[in-house]
Order: sequence, then structure tokens, then C-alpha cells
Amino acid sequence: MVAIVTASDAFEDPAYRAGVVDLLGLLGLGELMGFERMAADAGLAPTLADKAALAGMAVTEFHHFERIRERLDQLGAPVDDAMAPFRTPLEQFHANTAPANWLEGLVKAYVGDGLAADFYREVAETVDPATRELVLEVLADAGHADFAVGRVREAVDADPRLAGRLALWARRLVGEALAQAQRVAVDRDALAVLLVGGVDRPGMDLAEIGQLFARITKKHSDRMTKLGLST
Repeated sequence: MVAIVTASDAFEDPAYRAGVVDLLGLLGLGELMGFERMAADAGLAPTLADKAALAGMAVTEFHHFERIRERLDQLGAPVDDAMAPFRTPLEQFHANTAPANWLEGLVKAYVGDGLAADFYREVAETVDPATRELVLEVLADAGHADFAVGRVREAVDADPRLAGRLALWARRLVGEALAQAQRVAVDRDALAVLLVGGVDRPGMDLAEIGQLFARITKKHSDRMTKLGLST
């Protein structure tokens, strides 16, 4: 079982505090880039209603970023410093997966954000209640998932030939996301502390970590089915 941090003095452990700062820095940068991406996707939207919907979701992403910035300030960790270690891998991911059109942008947001959210929720089970509550609050869906599913399914129903191409695109996104995730995992020991624990805080063993990624893979398959695309 994953050990849940409940002690009020959890942040007295420097390694634990560094892990939480890393987690919030990574999540905050993801939300900030999500805001930028949704604002850009709004420019590709085919209708004014779609533009307005994405613009509203982008605003929600920015508010999530602000919540994380506030918490990092409380921890004495400047948001720029907390996010800086993750800028290169996230920018590389987005550079390698720039969507060519509106539908690819929707699939990217749905698949990429979904994978990231699944991982963050798993990690949130290993942290203190206040951090866990904030992570889950920030990950609350602003309506983008249902929006993306609806628009992609409509397009595939109208032109079934799109399904194969978008499924290939989704697989490419997953490959790129996993590659960058591995890079972050190698570079940031502090994040590993949240999963495997330490001397005074047992965490996951290798079997549990394997189960974690199995659950994430299953959720991705379910997400692709909902999207109307084969895995």
C-alpha cells in the first residue's frame, strides 16, 4: 500500500519538501503551457462558438497556474525557480508534437493532458493532504475533455478515414510524452522521493510502481475508445 503523508511536520524533511516543490513546479508549468496552447488552439477553431469555448478553458488553466504559484510562494519557492528545471523537456515535447490542424490539436490536448493528469493523480496519493487537495483541484476538468471528444467524434463520423490518421497521431503523442517523462525522471531525483519514499516514509516498491503505470496505460486505452479511435 502507498504510504500517505499526514504529519504536519512533513515539510521539515528537506527531501520531501524538494519533491513537492518539483511536483508543483512541473504541474504549474504544465498549466501555464496549457493556457498558451488552448489560446492558440482557439485561433484554429472553425466556429466562433468553439473559439469562445476554448478561450474560457484557457482562462481556467491560467487560474490553476495562479493557485499553484500561490502555494509555492507559501513554501518560499519562487515559481520561476520551481518551473525552470522542466522548461526544456516540456518545450521539447510541444516542439515535437506541434499539431498541423484543429483536430490534431484537440487530440493532443485530450491524450497528452489525460496522461499527465493520470500521473499527477497517482503521485497525489503519496503526498500530504493539503498538497493532494491542491493537485486534485488543479486537475479538475474544465470541460475540455468532453469538448474534444465531441468534436473529434463528429469529425470521424463525418469522415471515417480520419480515424486511422488521428489514432497514429495519438500514438506518436504517447511516445513523445513517455520519452520526455523518462528524461524528467532521470534528471529529478526529488520527484522520485514522492514515489519511493525515504528512511522515515515508506513509499511504493517496484511492483507497485509497475501497477501504477499499468493503471495509466489502461486509462489511456479507455480514453482512446471514448474518443472513437483505436489504440
